[in-house]
Amino acid sequence: MTSGHSLRVLLAIMLPTLLLSCERPVDERPVSRLSGATMGTTFSIQLVAPPHGVSMTTLEDQVTKTLASIEASMSTYRPDSELSRFNAHSGSDWFVVSAELCAVVAAAQGLSHLTGGAFDITVGPLVNLWGFGPDITVAQPPGAERIAEAMRLTGNQHLQTDCSVPALAKALPALYVDLSAYTKGYAVDRIASLLSDFGASNYFVEIGGEIRVTGSNAHNQPWSIAIEAPHRGASSVTRVVELSDASMATSGDYRNYFEHDGRIYSHTIDPRSGYPVSHSVAAVSVVADSTALADGLATALLVLGPIEGMQFAEQQDIAALFQLRTDAGVQERMSTRFARELAKP
Repeated sequence: MTSGHSLRVLLAIMLPTLLLSCERPVDERPVSRLSGATMGTTFSIQLVAPPHGVSMTTLEDQVTKTLASIEASMSTYRPDSELSRFNAHSGSDWFVVSAELCAVVAAAQGLSHLTGGAFDITVGPLVNLWGFGPDITVAQPPGAERIAEAMRLTGNQHLQTDCSVPALAKALPALYVDLSAYTKGYAVDRIASLLSDFGASNYFVEIGGEIRVTGSNAHNQPWSIAIEAPHRGASSVTRVVELSDASMATSGDYRNYFEHDGRIYSHTIDPRSGYPVSHSVAAVSVVADSTALADGLATALLVLGPIEGMQFAEQQDIAALFQLRTDAGVQERMSTRFARELAKP
């Protein structure tokens, strides 16, 4: 499972040479942009034809406050966050949290159950052991005994939610919840909802490569998003998809890893084995109705791999694009739902 370093999805809408001629079309609508840093990465917002009377200063202030609130609640890098305080709590009694945090944990738990544990927000001890957490980095893989020990400290069955209180509880004192494979997508959804509340109907929101688009772009066309090819150390576009009123997230193994004795160890940990994924899937992109769901599903499908992952995508009617490393180079495989999305006019 990912430690929160999502892949950067290249934004083809920013590249006029890829999509349009260099001349500015006369029918191009005005675009207001916001950007900044959050959650250890960056965010980018494009608001096409902002509603009349909307103050961009006020909107920027609300965006900043919303993102700061999510970090204060769900960050594992901040010791004072709600989530960090729950992780530090050693008791098995109910720990009162905000309704928002409880709802996010409950939703992530639901995804964990759906994927048979391929997505597991309690995988933190393993992520940390492999050097991809907030504490330390490692230069070589840990031993089997340490991995087995960390495995005994994980498992979504040891985590409970009661959002009527709202509160969380853990059966293991050392249980550590890590929402980094879900939170950025959730934050994108929150910002999208905020823009809609301001009356916006055409916008693009991106945080760390997780994307939500609504309506159309400045040229009154679907938003064009380029998916990056999974090459270590270089960036190139493998495919451009057109989206409207949809979310997309990508997870992969080529941005955060370490090498030891000629072998690559990815930051995506399989919660079921305790080891980084080692199959042929280099990246998975998912299109879904919510960015949080796309974020979590992309991680789960990357963990499940080329066969089990595609079977799951077909069973659940998930729009997923798998990029596989083969002797002939990177090859694409897409689910039936993803192929349908591409075929939309």
